[in-house]
Amino acid sequence: MSESNMGTPWTASVIQGTPVPFDQRRTLEKVEDLVASAVSRGAKLVVFPEAFVGGYPKGHAFGSYVGGRSDEGRDAYREYWESAIDVPGPCVDDLGAIAGRHGVHMVIGVIERDAGTLYCCVLFFGPTGDFLGKHRKLMPTGAERLIWGYGDGSTMPVLDTALGKLGAVICWENYMPLMRTAMYAKGIQLYCAPTADSRPTWVASMQHIAIEGRCYVLTSNQFLRRGDFPDTYASLFGDDPEAVVQAGGSCIIDPFGRILAGPAFGEETILTAEIDLRNIARGKFDFDVTGHYSRPDVFRLTVDERRQAPVTIIPSEDLLK
Repeated sequence: MSESNMGTPWTASVIQGTPVPFDQRRTLEKVEDLVASAVSRGAKLVVFPEAFVGGYPKGHAFGSYVGGRSDEGRDAYREYWESAIDVPGPCVDDLGAIAGRHGVHMVIGVIERDAGTLYCCVLFFGPTGDFLGKHRKLMPTGAERLIWGYGDGSTMPVLDTALGKLGAVICWENYMPLMRTAMYAKGIQLYCAPTADSRPTWVASMQHIAIEGRCYVLTSNQFLRRGDFPDTYASLFGDDPEAVVQAGGSCIIDPFGRILAGPAFGEETILTAEIDLRNIARGKFDFDVTGHYSRPDVFRLTVDERRQAPVTIIPSEDLLK
């Protein structure tokens, strides 16, 4: 981002929306509508929740227990795998086209499939529709580890965009102090936190991160009722279609921890707030966690950004050299 743009405030939106779980086509239609609505409010950046495309299977046990898996659970995983997306792939192209049609930066949570493994990801798009990159969740939480693989350090970007330095940390990754520190060291200004955590304590954590990183935090969660899932969906939340499965809690917070929009609970909504990156420099005057407020003589962090491949193939001709 050029220094000449640092003093021009602009509008960001977080989407507290309800996708159509496990239905890619209908969810993409909702993404288009929600982006259009956000842009009509002046948004230049639109942030969607964790697993918005592909689905967050809250309450599903996938037939797993210590020492075994059921056939029904295996079929449920197969269906979930079939609703996930390839990156790159046709769905990524469609999402890029949506961002391009509306001339907006877009950050959105998806479920990526790579061979037989699923990953919880965030995808980044530019206002011309370009796919800018992805972040794979490093550490699935609890039972998420049954269905999602682990990311590595090769997909932890902080992107230098026309709006500012943009990155994402997903859900409980935000409770990993070393990961936060790595993002701060990369100069993140627009700290996106797609999540599935609806608890009120989440908001306090986001305020802490905004203050700690002296950055804008944009956290986005889904609003889901039991009735938003298929009737055949095996849920620990019962069968009452009005039962709230995910209550939201989305908000936008400035570098001093002040809540600019939200938190919103119990509804679908679009939250907007003005972003003024000059507040970041104002905040770092007295606290720059990886700058003048660090003590590298005492504490140091090493981050390995190499792709961690399980198989390395050395061509036979190389072995003969």
